Amino acid sequence: MDALEILSDLENVFPYFQPIFNADEQSVIAYEVLGRYQANGNVISLGAFFHDDQIPDEYKYEVDLIVVKKALEKVLNLDEDVLIFLNRNAELLMYRHGEPFLQELLEFEKKGLSLKRIILEISDRNYQGDLDQFDHLLHYYRTYGLKIAMASIGDESHYFERIGQLEPDILKINLQALKSTAIGVNFTDVLFSLSLLARKIGATLLFENIEMSYQLQFAWKNGGHYYQGFYLHPPTEDFINRDLLKYRLKEKFHDFIAYEKRKLEAVYTTAEYFQTMVQDIVNKNKKASYEALFQALIKEMDDIAFRMYVCDEDGFQKSANIFKGENGWTTQSVYLNKNWSWRPYFLENIIKMRHEQKGRLSDLYGDIETGETIRTFSFPMNEHDYLFIDISYRYLFEHDQLL
Repeated sequence: MDALEILSDLENVFPYFQPIFNADEQSVIAYEVLGRYQANGNVISLGAFFHDDQIPDEYKYEVDLIVVKKALEKVLNLDEDVLIFLNRNAELLMYRHGEPFLQELLEFEKKGLSLKRIILEISDRNYQGDLDQFDHLLHYYRTYGLKIAMASIGDESHYFERIGQLEPDILKINLQALKSTAIGVNFTDVLFSLSLLARKIGATLLFENIEMSYQLQFAWKNGGHYYQGFYLHPPTEDFINRDLLKYRLKEKFHDFIAYEKRKLEAVYTTAEYFQTMVQDIVNKNKKASYEALFQALIKEMDDIAFRMYVCDEDGFQKSANIFKGENGWTTQSVYLNKNWSWRPYFLENIIKMRHEQKGRLSDLYGDIETGETIRTFSFPMNEHDYLFIDISYRYLFEHDQLL
């Protein structure tokens, strides 16, 4: 893309708006402003222009300013609760210490635009400048009511560190990763951690690049409040009816809810099934050794479980592991006396079992030793001993509503 051609033809630079929908009302809650250029009758994205390191920042700022001005002039006619996302990388935001951009926004505030409606979607990927100054500028902007959204930047460790430093108002999750099955499993685990972090800092999750129904379902299931992507609506030159997809999204959510209810019912039914089976076996073997108890359990659960052990209420293992490998069941004495209280939710589940006096079927998680996705059924044997039975992936796969 010829930068000089664009700079000499700024009349043909203009904004497009991609709608962002919310989960609670199934309506348009925001628009992301995207730069476009018309040449020879074709509308071209300015994304490549803004990401080209060879183009000077002052050129990018001049073009961006045209896009922002034209966009905000249109926004003045929108409902006052509709938010506006403006993309800013660190270099562009730091241009002349961020003052020219702020002054432009303040001019629109005089026209009646509340700056609380502006979301700065920032990225400091590959930024070579002073991050402390950049962060200071963002905090300065926030004093005027502007909000901050952070987009995923690929480097997970850096991303989590920056979230902790900036505590953004919105975390934007790119669902492109779901197209790869190789990335998908790890992506889900990272997203779970991200959703917990978002909840801690009071941030909202926005899922972008939703291109298929299953991606929308994934976003809904994983706590997404805002949704964006071509599956919902492509970027357009004009705003759309806020309730354009209300009926369609309601129908989708009904489908998602029904599906999740079926899965939850399957988990509940399975937990009750294990409860009845295990309780009967434990009651019949109250005076038996752990080894004898495990053998009795194996007779009933050989095609269900692949690992069993007993811990006390503090997480110290009182038995060896009995583990099912390729050659059948073996005893792993090395695990005797190990402590598992450090595991997430371990002590919480112990207390719940103690008070409820019934077993619990865990969420899905990755087993450290086998690498497979599993669940664990835990059961209170008495006031001090707790039985743990790891359910194999094969069994979960055969009962796919448990996955």
